[in-house]
Amino acid sequence: MTEARTARAAGLASCHSCHLLSRLPADHGVCPRCGAHLHLRKPDSINRSWAYLIAAMILYVPANLLPVTHTVSLGSAQDDTIMSGVIYFFATGMWPIALIIFIASIFVPLLKMMILGGLLLSVHRHSRWRPVERTRFYRLTEMIGRWSMVDIYVVTILVALVKLGAFANIDAGPGAIFFALVVILTILAAENFDPRLIWDSMENTDDRHR
Repeated sequence: MTEARTARAAGLASCHSCHLLSRLPADHGVCPRCGAHLHLRKPDSINRSWAYLIAAMILYVPANLLPVTHTVSLGSAQDDTIMSGVIYFFATGMWPIALIIFIASIFVPLLKMMILGGLLLSVHRHSRWRPVERTRFYRLTEMIGRWSMVDIYVVTILVALVKLGAFANIDAGPGAIFFALVVILTILAAENFDPRLIWDSMENTDDRHR
């Protein structure tokens, strides 16, 4: 059986911007279609992904502990975190809304960070375990990542609509800022991770690009 020939072995690189497959010179090249720089793999992919992921994991704590909204209604003030909002909607019978917020704002970001952490560790260890499934997990993080912003959209709409002076007023809390940063950082971590690194361990080649 002949060994499968890869684009990297043939000296070809896929453009990160327009995905055109082009021949790569010895040092570096430029995509003939869009002008972007060509690389066999995303430069410094693992270190950048780790940096964004660790920052997201750190900010995930205050994002859930600090209030995302500050509500003033008829002279009484109340601060709500993401979880307290979920509990409120469950307690008042609006469980579909509570379920959506819980999945989008708590479960999805945590799941995404766990998947990205597992992928990064597997690449560090040159794991050959189920590359197809790991690639699918990575595609899953790309697909669901932006849905975590649903809670920020809700807060933004409430802040814009509920401005009734002394009767009722809703302002965004510091937790909303931290949560938005978590979502952005996880998106950056996923975009900087190169899924082709998963398949490099299947080849008997040096991984100098790491």
